[in-house]
Amino acid sequence: MQVIDWELAVATGTRLVRPGPQVSREEARHAVNELRALSREAEGHVREFTRIHAETPPQPATIVDRPGWIKANVEGFRVVLEPLTQRMANRQNPPPAIVTAVGSRITGVEVGAVLAFLASRVLGQYELFLPPDPSGVEPVGRLTLVAPNIVHAERELNVHPRDFRLWVCLHEETHRVQFTGVPWLREYVRSQMTEFLLASDLDLPTLLERLRNAADTVADVVLREGEGNLIEAIQTPEQKAILDRLTAVMTLVEGHGDYVMDAVGPAVVPSVVDIRAKFQARREGGSRLDKTIKRLLGIELKMKQYAEGSAFVRQVVAKAGMDGFNRIWTSPETLPTIQEISDPDSWCRRVLGTDALPA
Repeated sequence: MQVIDWELAVATGTRLVRPGPQVSREEARHAVNELRALSREAEGHVREFTRIHAETPPQPATIVDRPGWIKANVEGFRVVLEPLTQRMANRQNPPPAIVTAVGSRITGVEVGAVLAFLASRVLGQYELFLPPDPSGVEPVGRLTLVAPNIVHAERELNVHPRDFRLWVCLHEETHRVQFTGVPWLREYVRSQMTEFLLASDLDLPTLLERLRNAADTVADVVLREGEGNLIEAIQTPEQKAILDRLTAVMTLVEGHGDYVMDAVGPAVVPSVVDIRAKFQARREGGSRLDKTIKRLLGIELKMKQYAEGSAFVRQVVAKAGMDGFNRIWTSPETLPTIQEISDPDSWCRRVLGTDALPA
């Protein structure tokens, strides 16, 4: 059973995504080569600063354009949603084939449209979930940088290109260091996502009720500038508890990335103060329509995660030093809860046994 028509999602996203900035072939080649080189340089800076070490040697990032980012994310979605797809295929009373076919195409178009919106905004990401290679070996992840978006952003902000590219790499490489240097972290995130999906009750009355909630959420956000998003609207109470754990860990890793890029930046990115000020203003800007879509898709939540997570990391490192903070990577039990993100002292008391250690 195919829940989403993935090929249609790729085709729709590729058709709808806006073209990137105009660059010459030589400019494009230079940007790609420089981003690959800077990603390796950034990984060295990040490992030295964070004191998180992995067995894997530094690797250059994978550089993609906007359609390439869409294709990569569809591959990741397929891997993440596989447990849910298998469960639906094994149901005793599956829906008629025509219903499944029509539904999968509608969902494919919707997924493609969302990816088209995001594909012109994402600068880079660490792809946790990739399909196995032909030998069946599951890859550990891949760092991807979206060259057209980085070039567009540096032009729009009027910042030094090499400095901006290295600054972006510092944030994204922090994620590679986190997930390659903390062996259990990737599987923890994956298990929580699988648990979240399988906690969904997919009987028809409940599904219709959730869709009505989602419709109410859209109306509230669009007409009255409410605070909800679609993920919150369709989740079950059981899913909310799982989502709290996922939100906590993703707030931590995103905030850690922001903290590291700002801490390392002044030593290796000469114009970092100018870049940070302009980039922060860009994050908070946008048209009313742009802000509405971001709110619906939960992107505003992600922006909030950067700020809250960075504040948490900064306060814990100030109290306990980097080695004390790195106790956070010991096991899933030492990760902060969603409440502890807002109250770093409570995490210090629970995990370190004290409010503050000598930094």
